[in-house]
Amino acid sequence: MKDITDLNVYKEALDFSNKIWMFCKQFDYFTQQTVGIQLVKSTDSISANIAEGFGRYHYKENIHFCYYARGSVEETKDWLRKAFYRDIIPKQLENKTFDEITIIYKKINNYINSIKVKSNS
Repeated sequence: MKDITDLNVYKEALDFSNKIWMFCKQFDYFTQQTVGIQLVKSTDSISANIAEGFGRYHYKENIHFCYYARGSVEETKDWLRKAFYRDIIPKQLENKTFDEITIIYKKINNYINSIKVKSNS
């Protein structure tokens, strides 16, 4: 792969963060300043860390940044739980949203495993 946009896990993480952005930009001021900013930062961090690792071109560094991305998934899940509990994001989107972020988490793990295989070749 020559370009990060060829990497499926990156594209899905980027798309997910853009969906979250669309919700958060509609929040009232208080909600934006408390939950919204944190949710956007944690979600944006997923694709940003995948991209940074991709740009390092060293397997261990790439894996290291993928671990950060995976941590950002967990942080995002925490902020999403708060958003759903506090009725900030409609409850009917809860299952779909958590399904999407779980798929991204699994794809990050698969990407990490593929990097490990390449590094052992």
